[in-house]
Amino acid sequence: MEIIAVVLAAGAALLHVYIWVLESFRWTEPSTRRTFGVSEADAPVLAPMAYNQGFYNLFLAVITLVGLALMGSEHGTGTALALAGTGSMLAAALVLVTHDRSMLRAALTQGTLPALAVLFLLLQL
Repeated sequence: MEIIAVVLAAGAALLHVYIWVLESFRWTEPSTRRTFGVSEADAPVLAPMAYNQGFYNLFLAVITLVGLALMGSEHGTGTALALAGTGSMLAAALVLVTHDRSMLRAALTQGTLPALAVLFLLLQL
């Protein structure tokens, strides 16, 4: 079960690293704009916000990966960090879909791996 938790949490972290790249460095690219439903005219206006948001995604990935690296350490520090990272990813997906129901697909993409990781990490406690 621990291997499943680690694989799911690592997958969630890698997905959020990918989102960081899209939001922070590829925001104005046509494929990225299509992914996020942003027009060519709006992309430059939203770029500073997307850049910042991208780094939030990176930080959640880093927290999760550091937690995974510390898994098995004393006092459950690694598991706690992995739960903090994946739990925050899941919470962000829930905020996205509760704010705008049309974002269900994006929320499922962003939140499925973290949700499963949270479940399997909690089973480790």
